[in-house]
Amino acid sequence: MEFQAFIDEMNQFQTRQKIENYRRLNRFAKPHQVVFTGSSLMEQFPLNELIQREGLPFLVYNRGIGGFVTQQLLEVLDVCVLDLRPAHVFINIGTNDMNGPDFSLSDIMGRYEAILQKIKEALPETKLHLLAYYPVNAEVGKDGPMAEALRFRTKEALLKANEAVQELAEKVGADFYDLNAPLKDAEGRLKAEYTVEGMHMYADGYKAVLEELLPVLRTLRV
Repeated sequence: MEFQAFIDEMNQFQTRQKIENYRRLNRFAKPHQVVFTGSSLMEQFPLNELIQREGLPFLVYNRGIGGFVTQQLLEVLDVCVLDLRPAHVFINIGTNDMNGPDFSLSDIMGRYEAILQKIKEALPETKLHLLAYYPVNAEVGKDGPMAEALRFRTKEALLKANEAVQELAEKVGADFYDLNAPLKDAEGRLKAEYTVEGMHMYADGYKAVLEELLPVLRTLRV
């Protein structure tokens, strides 16, 4: 087996294992709480560690899966959202769909809308919260493992995508939050000190995101 094929097979195996682990964990979860779901930018959000001292009156479950695109989340939405029967769902999904030259923003938003409609049909009382896509820093990532993806996931592409997500939120009756202000440098890029390789963030970057989100979390009722 070629090395890249081996890596791809291992990644697929790890994704299947995460899904199965979440499926089993969901049996022990408390319903009507708060779920965060999406791709690696959500999976790597250390939510429980960061909110321990905040005294929030609900539990938070992170059901992000690294590498996920919109279609994958749609296919396992039972595991990542529905089985938990949450009162609130926070979603950040779609940036991995933008990692190549031929992505269609309208197609991404179509699949994103299908995700939201499926939640609304299964859990009509669940409140939907859509997060803006985070900024990136191509300069930091130019020699790293995300360099190719950053050719397409540009600042300009992300701005257009966030406008589309906001429009989608308005269309389906969801809330939209742009939490990016403290993440950006003077040129609108993800601050170099916050990012691992131009795209993903360290814990202090997520802490900055959480500080923006806490006023929203403190208003939630479960």
